[in-house]
Amino acid sequence: MAEDLKLMRTWSSPYALRVVHALKIKGLEYETVLEDMTKKSASLLEYNPVHKKVPVLLHNGRPVCESLVILEYIDDVWKQPPLLPQDPNEKAMARFWANFGDDKVMPLTWRVFTSEGKDQEEAIGPMMENLKFLEEQLKGKSFFGGEAIGYTDIAFGWMGNLISILEEIIDLKLVDEEKFPLLSVWINKFSDDPVIKECWPPRDKMVEKFKVIRERYLKQAP
Repeated sequence: MAEDLKLMRTWSSPYALRVVHALKIKGLEYETVLEDMTKKSASLLEYNPVHKKVPVLLHNGRPVCESLVILEYIDDVWKQPPLLPQDPNEKAMARFWANFGDDKVMPLTWRVFTSEGKDQEEAIGPMMENLKFLEEQLKGKSFFGGEAIGYTDIAFGWMGNLISILEEIIDLKLVDEEKFPLLSVWINKFSDDPVIKECWPPRDKMVEKFKVIRERYLKQAP
């Protein structure tokens, strides 16, 4: 039976890019369905009625939602090359660090980006503390999972593209090469991987989009 894969996403969503990266690494063919999140389609509301967000992966018409869940689904269905480790402890830790990224690293990075002055200064310290944990995880390894891109790398993949864009917009170095040499090397290795590199959205459009987002947040600040 032929596999019918469709990915509902936006052109810029870092969460959806996780799924794009996983599908590319697995060598899977799929159809892209681009969504406008200001005018959510009936299909998106049908397939993800709870969160009403992208990404949504449709596999033979059956939806899977939430990017990290989708990554595990892809790895369960298509075994090679593996994204998650086989060892139960290592697999659990990969999930732990992926959740750490979504729960801690990304929100603080976003707070630094969407604020200024005292609010921004208060967010920088905790953000740097979290980056220290990532630096520690990369000791003796090329990637979080070892010598090949895996689940945790894909989960943190947004950093490979978005960090430098945010740094450019706010004129502030978030991942300093001297403070975080291993993380800096990882960002370059991940973002320059041929399979990953071809998936990045146009940088100029990303800069333009995120400038507008930052300006909107700053206008709303008390």
